[in-house]
Amino acid sequence: MQSSVYHVPALLDACMEGLAVQPAGVYVDVTFGGGGHSRAILDRLGKEGHLYAFDQDEDARANCVDDDRFTFVRSNFRFLKNFMRYYEVEQIDGLLADLGVSFHHFDDSARGFSFRFDGALDMRMNRSARTTAADIVEEYTQEQLADLFYLYGELRSARRIAEAIVAARRVQKIDTTARLVDVVMPCIDKRQEKKELAQLFQALRIEVNQEMAALRRMLASAAELVRPGGRIAILTYHSLEDRLVKNFFKTGNFEGRAEKDFFGRVAAPLRPVNNKVIVPDEDEVARNPRARSAKLRVAEKL
Repeated sequence: MQSSVYHVPALLDACMEGLAVQPAGVYVDVTFGGGGHSRAILDRLGKEGHLYAFDQDEDARANCVDDDRFTFVRSNFRFLKNFMRYYEVEQIDGLLADLGVSFHHFDDSARGFSFRFDGALDMRMNRSARTTAADIVEEYTQEQLADLFYLYGELRSARRIAEAIVAARRVQKIDTTARLVDVVMPCIDKRQEKKELAQLFQALRIEVNQEMAALRRMLASAAELVRPGGRIAILTYHSLEDRLVKNFFKTGNFEGRAEKDFFGRVAAPLRPVNNKVIVPDEDEVARNPRARSAKLRVAEKL
């Protein structure tokens, strides 16, 4: 099963306002996906402007824009700095990241991102990558699985789930989404079944794609590449991402440790533009339910 809608961009107007696109500027959309945010940036660029769009999923290429001001980069955004160097771009005027998973991924049963459909337990954004979710479920120790589900899924029953998986895989390989759901269901709170299954699948997806490490590396590179006065706009969808982005924007490090200069000022390369996180209003959530958990943070390079 596959949705005909690739992705509906969240907080589109707020993102564009946060980026404050300059017509002659150079911008990067590190999560191209269906191209909604990219098209909005291009609409605001003049003839001299340029947009570089990253996506590690080959499927996203089909959404590319036929525009001389547009360059598609099929790569994980962790390699942002490398590719900007390749294209001889020393500084950019702004960067956008929408860290949400596309409709396209959730609704394609063959990709294994959702517990709603039975399919291969895959979850790779880049299908040429080696490790799948099935590999992790099969090969990680019980302790590693418990840590993974607790840290990335924030599941209180992480240890019980890990124990159930290790016991079940001794009998039969867990290589489909339906098999995984069957194994963990006795450990799931029936009162919040969908929520806990979503947290479990989220944890596996983050680990398969090394999302937190990639986000840290991309943010560090963005802070170097954005010129003074330029903007970085990041849409997050769960507390792990949001905490990391919030800390980096405020302090320049991922632990949120404020390092001050001789005059007592926080020595950070960025300044948060919106101290209060921006969230969708009721109308947007009604139009796009998956935007419900979106949070937008914008920072300016000092």
